Amino acid sequence: MDVITKYFTGLSDVQVHQFKSLYDLYTDWNAKINVISRKDIENLYLHHVLHSLAIAQVMSFKPDTKILDVGTGGGFPGIPLAILFPACEFTLIDSIGKKIRVGQEVTNAIGLKNITLKHLRVQEEKNKFDFVVSRAVMPLDDLVKLVRKNIIKEQKNGLPNGLICLKGGELQHEILPYRNIASVYEISDYFNEDYFKTKKVVYVPIQGK
Repeated sequence: MDVITKYFTGLSDVQVHQFKSLYDLYTDWNAKINVISRKDIENLYLHHVLHSLAIAQVMSFKPDTKILDVGTGGGFPGIPLAILFPACEFTLIDSIGKKIRVGQEVTNAIGLKNITLKHLRVQEEKNKFDFVVSRAVMPLDDLVKLVRKNIIKEQKNGLPNGLICLKGGELQHEILPYRNIASVYEISDYFNEDYFKTKKVVYVPIQGK
């Protein structure tokens, strides 16, 4: 938990309590339904919670922003972002029902009111959002094509609406179709832990319809 308060100093008591509660909840649920590698659960805050919050270093969502988390698994990056941005609306979707169940149970346990979780594929999601977020769920080009239909035309945030995703490793080939419009942010510029040396946030503006 210290690694969260190290970088996010203005948290309310409610937010601190919500973040603190995540370890026991995910440890308990992960023993029943595997959503995080069993060997990795002890690194929950660094590898999953703080990693999710790297998106907040690139984009500080304004109140009432609607965000879709595609392929959320057990709730990443959606749940940490929903804690950090309580005035925004988050929809978390995944094609695997038992993972959505874990995300729902965690959401209920910490009293998050700004999240809707749905068991469905991104192709089936018809609603519109300001931003789509994801964590290495599929190649960038595939994801852009699938979520284009879900982007609202009207802009209310500092950056144009679009896709913000967490990626790792070499991205030159993957970003090639979007090289003129995409922005790549090194997470190591924001968080100094070694884990983030090869991690990136990729932002692609998408023209809504």
